[in-house]
Amino acid sequence: MVRPRHLLLLRRCFSFLRLPETLALSSPSLLRHSSSSSSDGSLSDLRDLIHLLPKKPSSSSSDSVACGRSTADHLLSAVSSLAGDLFAAPEPSDPSPILESRGAATFLRLSPDGSASLHLLSLLKSRPLLALEVFSWRRNLAHSGIPLHPEEFAAAIALAGRARNISLATDLFNEAIVDAPKTCLYNALMTAYMYNGHILKTIAVFDDLERDTSCQPTIVSYNILLSLYGRHTLVDKMESVLHAVDESGIRRTVDTYNIVITGYMIGRMWDRMENTFREMEEGTVKPEVSTRLLMLRGYAFAGNLEKMERVYETVREEVKSRERALIRVMICAYCKSRDPDRILKIEELSKLMKEEEYRPWLHVLLIRVYAQEGMVDMMEQLIFQAFQRKTEVTTLRVVRSILATYFQLNAVDRLGRFIRQAEEAGWRLCRDLYHCKMVLHSRQNQLVEMHGVLDEMENYMVGRDKRTLLIMYKAYCNAGRRLEAETVLGMMWKHGFTFPQDAFIS
Repeated sequence: MVRPRHLLLLRRCFSFLRLPETLALSSPSLLRHSSSSSSDGSLSDLRDLIHLLPKKPSSSSSDSVACGRSTADHLLSAVSSLAGDLFAAPEPSDPSPILESRGAATFLRLSPDGSASLHLLSLLKSRPLLALEVFSWRRNLAHSGIPLHPEEFAAAIALAGRARNISLATDLFNEAIVDAPKTCLYNALMTAYMYNGHILKTIAVFDDLERDTSCQPTIVSYNILLSLYGRHTLVDKMESVLHAVDESGIRRTVDTYNIVITGYMIGRMWDRMENTFREMEEGTVKPEVSTRLLMLRGYAFAGNLEKMERVYETVREEVKSRERALIRVMICAYCKSRDPDRILKIEELSKLMKEEEYRPWLHVLLIRVYAQEGMVDMMEQLIFQAFQRKTEVTTLRVVRSILATYFQLNAVDRLGRFIRQAEEAGWRLCRDLYHCKMVLHSRQNQLVEMHGVLDEMENYMVGRDKRTLLIMYKAYCNAGRRLEAETVLGMMWKHGFTFPQDAFIS
């Protein structure tokens, strides 16, 4: 909440100094692309929307400079505090009372270039419906001498796309483009369409932008097209757009290269991904941390552990601080590899993970890895944790890996306990589990227990097949139980199965 002395300071400063023009937005920064996010190379809506703090003072007076900075700082703090109050309000609720009680209109008047409004919308982007409600309230102030800027419309269009409200995004665009045709509006609508998977509509908006004589595509416009084609693995079209960028004379940016690298990564074109990175290293647009994080992800997906580890050494701190999802990506890469030290490396990375970063799919993958390594104690610990977390396993490969571990150790009791718990937990089980249990019982000459497995199969509605009967036949033969063996042969004949070669009939 803004303190009275802060508001007083704002009034005093503003009476001496108008907020500098450098607070205004430039349209290329409106929809800056960020390819280093997890998911996967998507547009980061509204990131880098605002540059609130001035780069140059608008007055040569040191007192005025200090006052201007203080004004901008307090305005930024006040808007951030207002966003906190809006987040704290119960959902859904009308934000108008909070906006009015906190004097939001005053903030907007102190920011005639619209930067305060844009900053507020940017802070609320994680709740796009709330942000759109705030924008709706802000539109009503346009009749009170606080005009709307095209950049504010562009932010709202992007938010509508993020909220999956394409019709609203289109309506806002049509309203804004009539009064102030600007490239940022086209870029915002392209983003909204791309975010919702409308390929043809995104391309159509770009074509309209090219035909609009009052605007022209920027590198942001081309970046959106590149991202559109890249995420849909339309690599040829992506490369055509990249060629068009070079022909137009527009300079590529780091974002351009990052989008192209992401496109090649999605298309699993590892050589082209590396060539693009090498082109950056040798060219004028040098790789940034975001580019190296992308390459780390790409090498992990490609299973190129040597290069993955080399890149990780250069971005280790960034991964730990702000790209922690890459820790899971690297663990996954080790799980799928044949690296002899993979368990050690997995455990080192696992120490970096926090409790809230738990993912069921990764937990299941780790169960399989420890099963493959024959580390039964760690495997069972992970299985127990999965049961506690209500994590269900639906992949038979994982179940068969667990089965193989128990089989190699001849651990029939452990296997039996696992089957009971897995049945209760709703895991996807298979007939092989019960066959393995029968074989292990027969090895220990526990024929009664072996026969009891048939009842377990019935309870779980797992039918008998030829292999079930063969296991029983060989168990009785090895134990010298001729009568039971012949009985099993009769069951095989009854079900139309062929007899084993060593079958005997007296």
